[in-house]
Amino acid sequence: MEITPELKEKLDLLHHKYAALGEDFNAYLEGLLYADVTTYWDYIQLDTLLSLQKPKTPFPDEVVFIMYHQITELYFKLALREFEALGELAQPGKKHFIDRVTRINRYFEALINSFEIMITGMDRDEFLKFRMSLLPASGFQSAQYREIEIFSTDFINLVSKDQREALKQEKDIEILFEHIYWKAGATEVATGKKTLTLIQFEAKYKNKFIELGEFCRNKNLWQVYLRLTEEDQNDPQVKEALRQNDINVNVNWPLAHYKSAVRYLARQDKDVAATGGTNWQKYLPPRFQKRIFYPLLWSTEEHENWGKSWVENALK
Repeated sequence: MEITPELKEKLDLLHHKYAALGEDFNAYLEGLLYADVTTYWDYIQLDTLLSLQKPKTPFPDEVVFIMYHQITELYFKLALREFEALGELAQPGKKHFIDRVTRINRYFEALINSFEIMITGMDRDEFLKFRMSLLPASGFQSAQYREIEIFSTDFINLVSKDQREALKQEKDIEILFEHIYWKAGATEVATGKKTLTLIQFEAKYKNKFIELGEFCRNKNLWQVYLRLTEEDQNDPQVKEALRQNDINVNVNWPLAHYKSAVRYLARQDKDVAATGGTNWQKYLPPRFQKRIFYPLLWSTEEHENWGKSWVENALK
């Protein structure tokens, strides 16, 4: 084979690369003689990926349920990568900020637009049977979703809406965590006791969430926004990217779950309880929680009617 100038240049660059590492370039070349080429199935670990569905019952649609939740967690991981990278920026630029927030929005929109798989893509009778084998597990226990919330906003905005005013001066994340909004979603209404779902969840993740809350004091997405120049903060595209993020995570995503819960769990006489004992009727509708990541970007009227128009349109 002819050693062209282009090939010699690449060999020289590789030689310098490995020399800088104190490595023998010739040894690495020899290794290429024996290494297998990369295949698609090995690169994405296809065999492992397709082996991760472990249904607990013989009902075929349980696999739909498992796989969609696995897909959801993969999208959450993609979103978290963007939150983490943005949080490290000391002086974010407008274009980069918009691009990365748009990525996060795109991931959530893919999930929201595909949620019909969960709403109408399973046999209702099958679901009501296999779900009983999942107790007390619940999608409520998605730690990555909680991490997305913590990476999005100042921690006070995750406190139960009835406690936010009283705790607005509180700086201790551990104290704020005790009043975080989602605890009410897995607390027995009649007794006020934590469900096993919540007990398990907190035992595994409570300390991690508190540590993340401390870490995100100055690295959550709202704080990154505040590090933009005043001109960039007022840019309509910047604001719209954040507003869309608020709608995606705090309105459209829980609303998609609400529609699914209505289809599978709602009854004329008495609603069926969720697998984790979560109070889905009060926990999922945005108007009850009024969880808003970026409250200063919304008008008083929009605060008061939070999620109302989107709920009305989605439930038509």
